Amino acid sequence: MTTSSSGSARRSSRHRTTKETEVSVELALDGTGAVEVATGIPFFDHMLTQLGRHGGFDLSLRAAGDLEVDAHHTVEDVGIVLGEAFGDALGDKAGVRRFASNRVPLDEALVDVALDLSGRPYLHYEVAFPGEKILGEPPFDPQLVEEFWRAFATAGALTLHITLVRGRNTHHIVEATFKSVARSLRDAVRVEGTGVPSTKGVL
Repeated sequence: MTTSSSGSARRSSRHRTTKETEVSVELALDGTGAVEVATGIPFFDHMLTQLGRHGGFDLSLRAAGDLEVDAHHTVEDVGIVLGEAFGDALGDKAGVRRFASNRVPLDEALVDVALDLSGRPYLHYEVAFPGEKILGEPPFDPQLVEEFWRAFATAGALTLHITLVRGRNTHHIVEATFKSVARSLRDAVRVEGTGVPSTKGVL
Protein backbone atom coordinates (compact mmCIF):
# COMPACT_ATOMS: atom_id res chain seq x y z
CA MET A 1 0.00 0.00 0.00
CA THR A 2 1.20 3.49 -0.83
CA THR A 3 -0.04 6.85 0.36
CA SER A 4 1.57 10.20 -0.28
CA SER A 5 0.73 13.85 -0.46
CA SER A 6 2.38 17.00 -1.68
CA GLY A 7 3.23 20.25 0.05
CA SER A 8 4.30 20.31 3.67
CA ALA A 9 3.01 16.79 4.45
CA ARG A 10 5.34 14.68 2.35
CA ARG A 11 4.55 11.20 3.57
CA SER A 12 4.48 7.62 2.35
CA SER A 13 3.68 4.17 3.66
CA ARG A 14 4.93 1.02 1.96
CA HIS A 15 4.59 -2.69 2.60
CA ARG A 16 6.42 -5.54 0.88
CA THR A 17 6.13 -9.27 1.44
CA THR A 18 8.29 -11.96 -0.14
CA LYS A 19 9.13 -15.55 0.77
CA GLU A 20 12.19 -14.17 2.58
CA THR A 21 11.01 -10.99 4.29
CA GLU A 22 8.09 -8.81 5.30
CA VAL A 23 8.81 -5.08 5.58
CA SER A 24 6.54 -2.16 6.50
CA VAL A 25 7.60 1.49 6.41
CA GLU A 26 5.90 4.76 7.31
CA LEU A 27 7.94 7.83 6.46
CA ALA A 28 7.39 11.58 6.84
CA LEU A 29 10.11 13.74 5.30
CA ASP A 30 9.08 16.88 7.21
CA GLY A 31 9.24 15.35 10.64
CA THR A 32 11.02 15.79 13.94
CA GLY A 33 13.36 12.79 13.85
CA ALA A 34 10.98 10.49 15.73
CA VAL A 35 12.01 6.92 14.94
CA GLU A 36 10.67 3.46 15.82
CA VAL A 37 12.58 0.63 14.18
CA ALA A 38 12.60 -3.15 14.66
CA THR A 39 14.34 -5.43 12.16
CA GLY A 40 15.64 -8.19 14.42
CA ILE A 41 19.19 -6.89 13.85
CA PRO A 42 20.11 -4.56 16.74
CA PHE A 43 23.05 -2.80 15.08
CA PHE A 44 21.04 -2.22 11.90
CA ASP A 45 18.22 -0.79 14.02
CA HIS A 46 20.76 1.59 15.54
CA MET A 47 21.91 2.74 12.09
CA LEU A 48 18.36 3.24 10.80
CA THR A 49 17.66 5.30 13.89
CA GLN A 50 20.64 7.50 13.01
CA LEU A 51 19.25 7.89 9.48
CA GLY A 52 15.85 9.06 10.68
CA ARG A 53 17.07 11.20 13.57
CA HIS A 54 19.78 13.07 11.68
CA GLY A 55 17.68 13.24 8.53
CA GLY A 56 14.89 14.93 10.47
CA PHE A 57 12.43 12.28 9.27
CA ASP A 58 9.66 10.57 11.19
CA LEU A 59 10.22 6.89 10.52
CA SER A 60 8.36 3.78 11.63
CA LEU A 61 9.83 0.57 10.25
CA ARG A 62 9.16 -3.09 10.98
CA ALA A 63 10.88 -6.01 9.29
CA ALA A 64 10.78 -9.78 9.76
CA GLY A 65 13.19 -11.83 7.72
CA ASP A 66 14.97 -15.17 7.42
CA LEU A 67 17.74 -14.28 9.86
CA GLU A 68 18.37 -17.98 10.37
CA VAL A 69 19.89 -17.89 6.87
CA ASP A 70 21.68 -14.54 7.32
CA ALA A 71 20.86 -10.84 7.49
CA HIS A 72 21.35 -10.13 3.79
CA HIS A 73 17.73 -10.46 2.68
CA THR A 74 16.44 -8.33 5.54
CA VAL A 75 18.97 -5.53 5.07
CA GLU A 76 18.54 -5.39 1.30
CA ASP A 77 14.74 -5.51 1.41
CA VAL A 78 14.60 -2.78 4.05
CA GLY A 79 16.69 -0.68 1.66
CA ILE A 80 14.22 -1.37 -1.16
CA VAL A 81 11.11 -0.50 0.82
CA LEU A 82 12.63 2.54 2.50
CA GLY A 83 13.87 3.79 -0.87
CA GLU A 84 10.42 3.34 -2.39
CA ALA A 85 8.84 5.25 0.49
CA PHE A 86 11.42 8.03 0.18
CA GLY A 87 10.85 8.45 -3.57
CA ASP A 88 7.09 8.30 -3.15
CA ALA A 89 7.09 10.91 -0.38
CA LEU A 90 9.13 13.29 -2.55
CA GLY A 91 6.35 13.40 -5.13
CA ASP A 92 7.23 15.58 -8.13
CA LYS A 93 10.17 17.15 -6.19
CA ALA A 94 8.91 20.67 -6.85
CA GLY A 95 11.03 23.23 -5.03
CA VAL A 96 13.53 20.82 -3.47
CA ARG A 97 17.16 21.78 -3.14
CA ARG A 98 18.03 18.54 -4.99
CA PHE A 99 21.84 18.44 -4.53
CA ALA A 100 23.64 18.03 -1.21
CA SER A 101 26.94 16.90 0.24
CA ASN A 102 28.38 16.46 3.72
CA ARG A 103 31.49 15.21 5.49
CA VAL A 104 30.73 13.70 8.87
CA PRO A 105 33.31 12.56 11.43
CA LEU A 106 32.93 10.03 14.21
CA ASP A 107 36.13 10.00 16.23
CA GLU A 108 38.86 8.77 13.84
CA ALA A 109 36.40 7.99 11.01
CA LEU A 110 35.50 10.54 8.35
CA VAL A 111 33.00 9.84 5.56
CA ASP A 112 32.19 11.99 2.53
CA VAL A 113 28.73 11.83 0.90
CA ALA A 114 27.36 13.61 -2.16
CA LEU A 115 23.92 12.97 -3.63
CA ASP A 116 21.46 14.15 -6.24
CA LEU A 117 17.71 13.53 -6.26
CA SER A 118 18.20 12.96 -9.96
CA GLY A 119 15.66 10.26 -10.78
CA ARG A 120 18.64 8.26 -12.08
CA PRO A 121 19.67 5.46 -9.70
CA TYR A 122 23.42 5.20 -9.17
CA LEU A 123 25.66 4.22 -6.26
CA HIS A 124 29.39 4.81 -5.97
CA TYR A 125 30.56 3.13 -2.77
CA GLU A 126 34.24 3.44 -1.88
CA VAL A 127 34.52 2.14 1.68
CA ALA A 128 37.08 -0.42 2.85
CA PHE A 129 36.44 -1.98 6.25
CA PRO A 130 39.02 -3.47 8.63
CA GLY A 131 37.22 -6.78 8.17
CA GLU A 132 35.64 -7.72 11.48
CA LYS A 133 31.93 -8.16 11.97
CA ILE A 134 30.16 -5.94 14.48
CA LEU A 135 29.24 -7.92 17.58
CA GLY A 136 25.61 -8.43 18.46
CA GLU A 137 22.94 -11.08 18.13
CA PRO A 138 22.99 -11.67 15.27
CA PRO A 139 26.39 -10.12 14.38
CA PHE A 140 26.32 -7.52 11.62
CA ASP A 141 28.47 -7.96 8.52
CA PRO A 142 29.62 -4.49 7.36
CA GLN A 143 29.58 -5.68 3.74
CA LEU A 144 25.79 -5.46 3.96
CA VAL A 145 25.98 -1.67 4.24
CA GLU A 146 26.79 -1.43 0.54
CA GLU A 147 23.82 -3.67 -0.29
CA PHE A 148 21.54 -1.45 1.77
CA TRP A 149 22.62 1.76 0.07
CA ARG A 150 22.45 0.21 -3.40
CA ALA A 151 18.90 -0.96 -2.74
CA PHE A 152 17.93 2.43 -1.28
CA ALA A 153 19.46 4.44 -4.13
CA THR A 154 17.91 2.21 -6.79
CA ALA A 155 14.42 2.15 -5.28
CA GLY A 156 14.54 5.85 -4.41
CA ALA A 157 15.95 6.84 -7.81
CA LEU A 158 18.83 8.94 -6.54
CA THR A 159 22.51 9.30 -7.33
CA LEU A 160 24.59 8.56 -4.22
CA HIS A 161 28.35 8.75 -3.74
CA ILE A 162 29.84 7.48 -0.46
CA THR A 163 33.59 7.67 0.13
CA LEU A 164 35.60 6.81 3.22
CA VAL A 165 38.19 9.50 3.79
CA ARG A 166 39.79 7.74 6.78
CA GLY A 167 38.87 5.39 9.60
CA ARG A 168 39.94 2.30 11.53
CA ASN A 169 36.94 1.29 13.64
CA THR A 170 34.21 -0.53 11.73
CA HIS A 171 31.38 0.73 13.94
CA HIS A 172 32.56 4.32 13.58
CA ILE A 173 32.86 4.04 9.80
CA VAL A 174 29.37 2.61 9.36
CA GLU A 175 27.77 5.10 11.73
CA ALA A 176 29.52 8.07 10.11
CA THR A 177 28.19 6.81 6.77
CA PHE A 178 24.58 6.73 7.94
CA LYS A 179 24.87 10.13 9.61
CA SER A 180 26.46 11.72 6.55
CA VAL A 181 23.80 10.33 4.20
CA ALA A 182 21.11 11.45 6.64
CA ARG A 183 22.36 15.03 6.75
CA SER A 184 22.71 15.10 2.98
CA LEU A 185 19.17 13.81 2.47
CA ARG A 186 17.90 16.40 4.94
CA ASP A 187 19.56 19.17 2.92
CA ALA A 188 18.53 17.79 -0.48
CA VAL A 189 14.80 17.44 0.30
CA ARG A 190 14.56 20.95 1.77
CA VAL A 191 12.01 23.04 -0.12
CA GLU A 192 13.51 26.37 -1.12
CA GLY A 193 11.63 27.19 -4.32
CA THR A 194 8.56 26.28 -6.32
CA GLY A 195 9.57 24.74 -9.62
CA VAL A 196 11.22 21.38 -10.31
CA PRO A 197 15.01 22.00 -10.16
CA SER A 198 15.85 20.71 -13.62
CA THR A 199 16.15 22.24 -17.08
CA LYS A 200 14.05 19.30 -18.29
CA GLY A 201 11.21 20.34 -16.00
CA VAL A 202 11.00 16.89 -14.41
CA LEU A 203 13.13 14.69 -12.19
